[in-house]
Amino acid sequence: MKLLNFTIIKLTVCLILGICIAHYFKPNFSIAIYLSLGLMAILFIYYLILRDSYNKKPIFGLISYFCMISLGINAYNFQNDKIRQSHYSNLDFNDSIELTFKIKERLKSDLYNDKYIVSLISTNKREASGKLLINIKRDSSSSSLPVDAVIYSKSALKNIQKPLNPHQFDYSKYLDLRQVYNQIYLQQNQFLILSDQPTTIYGYADLFRTTINNKLVDAGFKDDVLSIINALLLGQRQTIDKSIYNNYVNSGTIHILAVSGLHVGILLLILNFIFRPLLLLKYGYVLRPIVIITILWLFAIVAGLSPSVTRAVTMFSIISFAMHLKRPTNIYNTLAISAFFILLVKPTFLFEVGFQMSYLAVLGIVSIQPILYIIWQPKYWTLDKPWQIFTVTLAAQAGVLPISLFYFHQFPGLFFISNLVVIPFLGLILGFGLLVISMALVGFLPKPIVEIYSLIIEWLNGFIAWVAQFEDFLFRDIPFALIQVLITYILIISAVQLYKLKTYKWLAICLVSIIALQGTYLFNKFHNQNESLIVFNKSRFSVIGFKRKDRLEVHHNLDASKLNNDNIIKNYKVGELINSVAQSKLHDIYQFKNKRLLIIDSLGIYKNLSFRPDFILLRDSPKVNLERVIDSIKPQQIIADASNYKSYVKHWKTTCRNKKIPFHYTNEKGAFIIK
Repeated sequence: MKLLNFTIIKLTVCLILGICIAHYFKPNFSIAIYLSLGLMAILFIYYLILRDSYNKKPIFGLISYFCMISLGINAYNFQNDKIRQSHYSNLDFNDSIELTFKIKERLKSDLYNDKYIVSLISTNKREASGKLLINIKRDSSSSSLPVDAVIYSKSALKNIQKPLNPHQFDYSKYLDLRQVYNQIYLQQNQFLILSDQPTTIYGYADLFRTTINNKLVDAGFKDDVLSIINALLLGQRQTIDKSIYNNYVNSGTIHILAVSGLHVGILLLILNFIFRPLLLLKYGYVLRPIVIITILWLFAIVAGLSPSVTRAVTMFSIISFAMHLKRPTNIYNTLAISAFFILLVKPTFLFEVGFQMSYLAVLGIVSIQPILYIIWQPKYWTLDKPWQIFTVTLAAQAGVLPISLFYFHQFPGLFFISNLVVIPFLGLILGFGLLVISMALVGFLPKPIVEIYSLIIEWLNGFIAWVAQFEDFLFRDIPFALIQVLITYILIISAVQLYKLKTYKWLAICLVSIIALQGTYLFNKFHNQNESLIVFNKSRFSVIGFKRKDRLEVHHNLDASKLNNDNIIKNYKVGELINSVAQSKLHDIYQFKNKRLLIIDSLGIYKNLSFRPDFILLRDSPKVNLERVIDSIKPQQIIADASNYKSYVKHWKTTCRNKKIPFHYTNEKGAFIIK
């Protein structure tokens, strides 16, 4: 049976198309509503006229698909908080406003601030709504605020900063998808906790997680072990040490730290075993799936309802109901149904990496793993099980590889070795972990069990670190554009279909995809022949880059080892398809084509020039009279990088405004680029 003959798959594709239209083209809210109502009215009238044969008419299906597209548009529009009159973006504020808000989610802290997403309750004692990012200055005595805590403060709303360097991760765009458009910064003494009691299921889930953590700490679990338990069993990765997290990324096992289908599947097996006695009751076949599904959803809530765990629990819920109704299940149908309902409620999940990779991994497993497994079918269990794990891992990796290269630009070459070891023991780790948490909650957790489980987690971390140390097998900084992602998926689909059907049509599509992929590579090489000079934005330092085709020469005052690990250069290297990077010290004068750039540093030397510079770069806070500099040199533009004191920059900006000369501050306007 052809895949798109399943109606639910067609409807889900149309829903996704509608969400994409709403996201990228921003259609008018009212027009979308009226269009949707009009299409549904036409569909209903058409059904009444052709009651007996409506499903045989192509026009009925076409109208249905347009209705589903309009449903996707409206689902996306309805979740937009800005359409509400009470949203803070629709209200007028002074510089500083009184805010009352509730903690909704705790984010990973940075070096200086604890971060939270909050929902507004009121502004200046008026009802208000909308989400904000709150940054609270960390100190030695500060503790995390609980979810559902109600806070009062007085502060000014600030914009979330856009990327200041080329090809840098756009955090503001990421927060836009979560309906967060502004932020505030607070000191520990600048807010008042009005209530810290949970009032929603998310607050109770956070309290439950906190209780578990306190019990585990009392039992003797240390920080690194505790952070892995939080990730594996509670879906919370905020406290994982950066080096440990990077080891999991580099070894290709980061997926086990995100609660997903693998974890939910193992939990489902455990619950099926625990509640098997319910089948002895009169209505046990009805009661058991209800109890199991309820527990799975409670687990999903405790794990934070991330896109991957939401997908997994929704899918397993559908499978459980289908098994109870004794209906045959098709994995593609099940995936489509789960995606349909999730996107109907949370349409922005479509653009989250976790949601995309979760579905693509499952699609890879169900489509590619059977093909790989047929290649060799061992007779002995000791060989068959590792081969199954290997083929599942390889199929899942094939499903997520293109999009993984697009987002992360790296590929762990030893992923199959690490997964062959980790996955078989993950069931033991999760099952043992659930037992440990249960014993901790009832107050009976013997020290030998704590030591044994801690040792297992430490062995896991040690093995992951051992695999991650083979950096030659970790392929980094791989450029991969969106068009290459789409072509690669067409290639994978056509290769699978060619194996199954062996038709000339799929052979042609497969070959055309290969040629198209080669064409994108050649186009990128041709498009990359340009040259440019870039003054990067780097706090407290100066970094200037010369791009010459596929080569980058970096002039800087950073430590050489720091530059090699600096994301500014890494991001630019990947985004601009740079093959080689050379380093050099900063010079006083640069010439790019027919343009000259003069650097005035802390020494403030600029007199007796034999040429007239087009641009002046101020760095390291030079003590110069900028008005006199402008009058004597008459440059076209003044540039200040992020190595200068902000008080100096403020004064220079005023001077340039009075002298009517353009002023570019990289910490506000981003990197300065001459092409």
